[in-house]
Amino acid sequence: MTAAALLARKTHGPPPGLALLDDASLPLARVHEICGRARRTLAVRIAAKLLAQLKSSPSLAPIFWITPKWERNRLNTDGLAPLLPPQSLIFLDPIRGEDILWSMEEILRSGAAPMVVADLPEPPGMTQVRRLHLAAETGAGEGRFRPLGLMLTPGSGGAPGVETRWQMEPDHTPGQVRWRLERLRARMAPPKTWALTGNHLFHPTSGPQNHTGR
Repeated sequence: MTAAALLARKTHGPPPGLALLDDASLPLARVHEICGRARRTLAVRIAAKLLAQLKSSPSLAPIFWITPKWERNRLNTDGLAPLLPPQSLIFLDPIRGEDILWSMEEILRSGAAPMVVADLPEPPGMTQVRRLHLAAETGAGEGRFRPLGLMLTPGSGGAPGVETRWQMEPDHTPGQVRWRLERLRARMAPPKTWALTGNHLFHPTSGPQNHTGR
């Protein structure tokens, strides 16, 4: 290949993503991990952000939320009403543990939903994560959406091969609702920490801070 041909090639920009904060986004058609005590809160806010960006009827852009049958911690749909239209959520309650990721994979592969959330009892392995990435890429090519996959894991997470890993913890003070959001891992960005307040989870109260741990 000649030098002229190489110079004529277009540069590759960042993949399409859902912007959350300054220098913080979730690439679409990929699978991400969210851990920490406030992982479900963050997932709900991401779903609301995505639906607002799509500007589509909730019935035409459903969010699938997969929770194992035995899990006691479940979303309160009445409490979600100010954030998400109730009709935008479709809940799946697999009885068997192996059906959680199977359900997520099939929904991602269809490309019929913009987002799938799986509330997992533990981080999955590398092979399972790779299958989910491939399913999301297939859905982006054959379905209506570039699906976003979110895996909710306990503790500090640790699923290998995820596109990004985020941790959110409550950091409330007297009279103020605060959250600490950390980007622990990302293929295209360094770790960072944000201090978030109240209902404005995607508007940091102070600039991003450097984060050197993990």
